[in-house]
Amino acid sequence: MKSPTAPAGTPPAANPPRRFTTLSGVPVEALYTAASLPPDFDFDRDVGRPGEPPYVRGIHPTMYRERLWTMRQFSGFASPEQTNERYRYLLSQGQTGLSVAFDLPTLMGYDSDHAMSEGEVGKCGVAIDSLEDMETLFRGIPLAEITTSMTINSPAAAIWAMFLVAAEKQGADWTRLSGTLQNDILKEYIAQKEFLFPPAPSMRLVVDTIEFGAQQAPRFNPVSISGYHIREAGSTALQELAFTLRDGMEYVEWSLRRGLAVDDFAPRLSFFFNAHSDFFEEIAKYRAARKLWRAVMTARYGAKNPRSAALRFHTQTAGVSLTAQQPYINVARVALQALAAVLGGTQSLHTNSLDEALALPTEAAATIALRTQQIIAHETGVTNTVDPLGGSYFLESMTLDMERGAREYFDRIDALGGMVAAVEKGFPQREIADAAYRYQQALETGEKVMVGVNAFAAEETPLPTLYIDESVRRRQTEKLQALRRRRNAAAAERALDALRRAAEGDANTMPALLDCVRAYCTLGEITAALRAVFGAYEEVAVM
Repeated sequence: MKSPTAPAGTPPAANPPRRFTTLSGVPVEALYTAASLPPDFDFDRDVGRPGEPPYVRGIHPTMYRERLWTMRQFSGFASPEQTNERYRYLLSQGQTGLSVAFDLPTLMGYDSDHAMSEGEVGKCGVAIDSLEDMETLFRGIPLAEITTSMTINSPAAAIWAMFLVAAEKQGADWTRLSGTLQNDILKEYIAQKEFLFPPAPSMRLVVDTIEFGAQQAPRFNPVSISGYHIREAGSTALQELAFTLRDGMEYVEWSLRRGLAVDDFAPRLSFFFNAHSDFFEEIAKYRAARKLWRAVMTARYGAKNPRSAALRFHTQTAGVSLTAQQPYINVARVALQALAAVLGGTQSLHTNSLDEALALPTEAAATIALRTQQIIAHETGVTNTVDPLGGSYFLESMTLDMERGAREYFDRIDALGGMVAAVEKGFPQREIADAAYRYQQALETGEKVMVGVNAFAAEETPLPTLYIDESVRRRQTEKLQALRRRRNAAAAERALDALRRAAEGDANTMPALLDCVRAYCTLGEITAALRAVFGAYEEVAVM
């Protein structure tokens, strides 16, 4: 976070006069009472009971009294061998689900030996070039017995094919596999910018995975609609909520146009939200999300299965809130953000490590992050009752405001022709850029305080960090060269030709992708075959 650093120990700036607002800039009253709610507010109708529509209080009647959220630490670095060791360690320490972080070349569909991969292999996640790497990544970890999340988007279908074949080679039945593929290409155009192909063919690939998953891997979530990266790009909490849900609606609409029945695929759609630092604003966001999703799935899309309308979500604490200044205080930030996620009813949770503003987490930092979740679960008592903050005038008022604001955004995006059209016009990108600018202004003037950055500075303490050197790329390159010599080159080329033909037509591409993976085609070869058909995408600049 770049902002002027105040002298050590100084309090927040006295001027301008303090305005009481949320982190997103929404004004907050001094006191909330029954009069703060609409005259027609009905608690039973508008809030209800846990496990019942409109799901404001949670999607399960007993929530954490019966089962805790999944403690799913996002992890991946360097080589598949090193990440496999980290997974085994985290599982031995009580982690209950896996979450794979891929390096930038993998996220962009390049092999480790490609010129565009230089300097990036293994640096922000694990390098995965082929089925061989995927097998190594999960060696000794029975994929049918643990849920696995994979944060991959533009090449998601190919990476999922590698995962499915790796499970197949373990002897696992795909119908038993449980986990989540992020696979949310819309938020890439909106916020994270790791896209490969134009929007229409990219959406086709997402729908291919949704269709294939409903038929072949019914316990796996083929898409995790992500607000996390929208928030990390600078959006407000309301924008995160509205754009994320409208992205989800877009995937539903494209799947319906494919001819899928809503109740055949909607129960496996999942969501991924940010847990930022404004405690009550975040909880209100989660509660409003459940209410809104139930409403649109039933009223707009005619879903009959209650599970189609029950929004399930993963949460990650806010990486953008972590500071390189005084990094040890990030432990406190993360603990409070994680508590908001739990009180908001999350189904799984990642807690960031204290050193992530500087580097990928060390084993020690990752352990503290996991222990933070375990303390919340077992020492605080917040899991003893369901939705303990429900009925708070302040929280219920904020939840209603979130709902109203999101519906206004839905109307604006509908008027633009849907989310793909809105993205092509740059609408959500401009909204987020404006919000990020306003927040930075608030930091610069001292209206908003970031401890250790624009107030309460202190002497910096050196922090040991994880360093990934270039030996990872050398090892991955050697493995790729050996793989290409060892595999059946003719079979690999036939599989790639078949993939190109599938992409040129309108058949589901997943069977062709699986055949490529089984022939040990590399990720770079697969994405190159798709790019030859779909073309590449260059974003129009948003001013």
